[in-house]
Amino acid sequence: MKVERRTVLAGGLATAAALSLGGCAEAEIPGTLSGPDFVRGHALRDRRLPLADGPVEEVGIAIAGGGVAGLAAGWRLANAGFHDFALFELENETGGNARAGRNPTSAYPLGAHYLPVPNREARALRAMLREFGMIVGEEAGAPVYDPFQLCADLEERLFWRGGWQEGLYPQSGLSPDDERQRDRFNAAMAGYRHATGYDGKTAFAIPMALSSNDPAFTDLDRRSFATWLDGEAYTSAPLRAYLRYCCRDDYGTEPEQVSAWAGIHYFAARRGWAARGDGDRELTWPEGNGRLVNRMARQIATHIRRSHTVVRALEDQGGVMLHAFDHGGGVARRVRARVAILAMPHFVARRVAPEVTPAGSYSYAPWVVANVTVSRRPKGPGTPLAWDNVSAASESLGYVVATHQTASGGDGASVLTWYMPLSRETPERARHLLLARSLAEWQRLVREDLLAMNPDLAGAIERIDVWRWGHAMIRPTPGFLDDPARRSVQSPRPPLLFAHSDMSGLSLFEEAHYRGVCAAETAMAHLDHVFSRL
Repeated sequence: MKVERRTVLAGGLATAAALSLGGCAEAEIPGTLSGPDFVRGHALRDRRLPLADGPVEEVGIAIAGGGVAGLAAGWRLANAGFHDFALFELENETGGNARAGRNPTSAYPLGAHYLPVPNREARALRAMLREFGMIVGEEAGAPVYDPFQLCADLEERLFWRGGWQEGLYPQSGLSPDDERQRDRFNAAMAGYRHATGYDGKTAFAIPMALSSNDPAFTDLDRRSFATWLDGEAYTSAPLRAYLRYCCRDDYGTEPEQVSAWAGIHYFAARRGWAARGDGDRELTWPEGNGRLVNRMARQIATHIRRSHTVVRALEDQGGVMLHAFDHGGGVARRVRARVAILAMPHFVARRVAPEVTPAGSYSYAPWVVANVTVSRRPKGPGTPLAWDNVSAASESLGYVVATHQTASGGDGASVLTWYMPLSRETPERARHLLLARSLAEWQRLVREDLLAMNPDLAGAIERIDVWRWGHAMIRPTPGFLDDPARRSVQSPRPPLLFAHSDMSGLSLFEEAHYRGVCAAETAMAHLDHVFSRL
């Protein structure tokens, strides 16, 4: 089996001391401590934002939330020639966890940083990529991707046993039993990748809503991935550490808290469809998936109202009455929409529309992302610098090089985007740490981790900007497939619709895009707007 990007033997080999906040005091490093606007979020949570009582604005479709799902809904409406809509976003910028930043050295991601070449079933996403010029043609019926949008060589390297090697799986030091278990696991995942259920559907698909409902596969959701691995006698320490890394990479969560269905989905669902052998590659840019959300936002710019919190959404006179607070003007406004799309996480929707948003067992993984500006690019013994660089001895997920796509040669300045899910703690405890730790403490943690991987960066770190995600992504815990709250929002019931990757239980760009497009098409059908479904 080809090892997917960022699937690597890692976390289990690290120790808590690897990311210690101890040590001698160091010179202050310039930087910022930022994240989503939790002050506005907490004001909504604590019901401190007023409802409006003034004039009512009329709009055809209102979209509450400007993350990937909300922007995808807006893109689809505009793409289908429907322009009577408004999108409300709490933050000053749209994009959700695909947002990006920029400094004089480079643009860089604040969250999601790549998009795997989509599966054949991701038709709407492929239509958007074609519209954006990222798909440039066809060969033998398969899409041809612009080579400049695909990740440049070298894609991946791993720091293992004192040196860097190409790829993200150790190439040496495995016992015969380790190798047998690795090969057995790979064969099992290949079997799931090509399996179909009694309903004729692929066992594991992206979007996940197109996956088989065969209990032979869905029953995997009743237990954790760790429990499933135990039952299959996967006891190899390197393999288990590698699989822990996979779960933390895509889900921000330990294997003991990940559904076995989701754990297998990570390996079995991706079947990228492209000409020229590019199906297993990634699309990436200096700003990561900020490239995609910014393109969507520009296309619907006149419809976006930033710094607007939707406080309440109530069905009213056959439509939906929204109360939105304008943080820029400091005033509350009423908007009546014929259809409203709540493109927001479940825990936010519960506050905005509690009458139609059922309670559920949703939980969210906190992350820290740091963008580290360096005066020279890291090197190290062995394989040269890649786009994705991971240490097998680190609790972090390593770093990607923001300038990899634009300046892969030479030794100039760059930005390294460093990732770490706070998965050892409970989500609640991790969110407390996010707020309690100072910028200097986070910077020290990031710096020590980077220097452990690349001692050659000593003296080259110029600034460290830290971004905290308290609710970065939904956690696909055991039982999520049958969660009543998740299932209840699957059936569209205009005039109030839902659109978010929470509906999938998997925080993937493809899932959020699919949910946004589906909601937009349901809304247009309800309003008798003529269009062709993607």
